[in-house]
Amino acid sequence: MSRVGVLGAGSWGTTLADLLARQGHEVALWAYEPEVVEQINRERINGVFLPGCALAPTLTADGDAGRVAAGRDLLLSAIPSHAWGRVMSGVADAIAPGMLLVSATKGLETGTLRRMSEVAAEVVPQARFVVLSGPSFAREVYQRQPTAVVAASADPEAAREAQAAFSSGHFRVYSHHDVPGVELGGALKNVIAIAAGILEGLGLGHNPKAALITRGLAEMTRLGTAFGAEPRTFAGLAGLGDLVLTATGDLSRNRSLGIALGQGESLAAYTAAHRTVAEGVNATQAALALAARTGVELPIAARLADILFEGKPPRQAINELMERTLKAEQWT
Repeated sequence: MSRVGVLGAGSWGTTLADLLARQGHEVALWAYEPEVVEQINRERINGVFLPGCALAPTLTADGDAGRVAAGRDLLLSAIPSHAWGRVMSGVADAIAPGMLLVSATKGLETGTLRRMSEVAAEVVPQARFVVLSGPSFAREVYQRQPTAVVAASADPEAAREAQAAFSSGHFRVYSHHDVPGVELGGALKNVIAIAAGILEGLGLGHNPKAALITRGLAEMTRLGTAFGAEPRTFAGLAGLGDLVLTATGDLSRNRSLGIALGQGESLAAYTAAHRTVAEGVNATQAALALAARTGVELPIAARLADILFEGKPPRQAINELMERTLKAEQWT
């Protein structure tokens, strides 16, 4: 049994904390919201972010992030990307040299556009970093539905340790070495998922969805390889697998946002009515900023940005994509 700390009590952090606790680990979960801490400890449920799901009786919640991080064998971070660096900086002194730090965050740091591994190298260089990603809706993992993900690290032993800690009869973890590819796959697929939701909201059929997912994967691969990722990573669980899930699954927050946009709702109105974060909004801006650094072309992401931030009608954006200059199919 290991002593595990989990930072972030959203649906994903709570689900992974529950999974680890049920596998016999001693797990403490940090929640930003005092009402979430109280409810987990009193009622064994997180009604705000994972309603209707009874949690492991041994799982405890705490409102002090430093206390949750201190003295752990493994620290899991499921903090939204925009807050990841700030929270990790706040607990840096509690992280012992060599501690296994697993990031389950799918996104890029706002402003700097850094991946979480790059942020960790600055704020918690003493930790051994692993990224956990792949096609995994929190509620289905909680329901013990068979799920496969990837644990990637530049340190093969760290990846194997994370693999062993999280794997169970219903949650299979593959080890990997391509940290940039796994991180970028997890962030960029959210961009395409919003676009897929827009097609759904417009009432379009399977042809456009298949084209969007395929060409969206090509954009993800082009941008990822420009930043050191391996092309084949995007054909795996952290790329194609996560993209298919997020672009087609009913539990996808990014797809749900896209459906609303396709039905005429504005981004501002949707954001005001929803508490949870659709990471694809920030990821769209980040992807285009990264592409500008390298000259990589991202036509789908560019038209999505027009819809999100400029109010362009979705059908007009689709027409612009379809009427682009004809060319040979390119993958990278």
